[in-house]
Amino acid sequence: MKVYGLIGKSGTGKSFQAVNFCKELNIESIIDDGLFICHNKVAAGISAKRQDTKVGAIKTALFIDDTHKEEVEAAIKRIKPSSILVIGTSDKMVDRIVKRLGLSKIGKRIYIDEITSEAQRAIARRQRDEMGEHVIPVPTFQLKRQFSGYFVLPMRMIRREWGSWRDISEKSVVRPTYSYLGEYKISDKVMSDIVECVTREDDNVAEINKVAIIQLQEGIDIHVSAMFRYGVDLRKTAVDFQKKVAQKIEEMTAFNVNRLDLEIRDII
Repeated sequence: MKVYGLIGKSGTGKSFQAVNFCKELNIESIIDDGLFICHNKVAAGISAKRQDTKVGAIKTALFIDDTHKEEVEAAIKRIKPSSILVIGTSDKMVDRIVKRLGLSKIGKRIYIDEITSEAQRAIARRQRDEMGEHVIPVPTFQLKRQFSGYFVLPMRMIRREWGSWRDISEKSVVRPTYSYLGEYKISDKVMSDIVECVTREDDNVAEINKVAIIQLQEGIDIHVSAMFRYGVDLRKTAVDFQKKVAQKIEEMTAFNVNRLDLEIRDII
């Protein structure tokens, strides 16, 4: 396996440049902030950008936790990529990651100022310092579970080829808890109000008795107790209502709905 290192200070655009850089050199996989990414998919790991503190983020990026390290090691051995790019803020950091994951020594080191201009790095620093934005080099749908409760924005890169525009990569922008923007929370009352809104749009649901929310790291579990109208196809109506509620909550809050249990209390 060929091992490359991409090195640069925090906030200089390493993750942003990684996908295009890998395509240019035909590098098959990436280690970035605790994630093992292969063929533009998260194969294993936990994102450091999901941690609550900067210290926690650093520990995750260095694979300090044995369970985390072993999961990524196993995935690398299983997939056996021909090449891998290790991203870090210094030579020491990428060397520690390589050693921790049992990879071969880095064959080639690339420094961010060799492949970007000062203007590009200034834009990256401004997005990090002023907006708290961090880039993860995978499509947004790949991060849905890890970043439940965060607003994750897709970033598509296109270029013009032979008179037409071609989509060449998709990345994601997140705002971690440890950024200056703080933690993002939504009260259970808001969730209940969303359920009520869906109910008002559905003539088959007579009344909501109770909405209970359990917030977990990877999303939320919801229990809804409701009364339905007499004469409806109860099974179909209940399933449709579950789907509408889950979809609306995910659209309006960015939380991933793990499960939605519906209790039919009565028919009126």
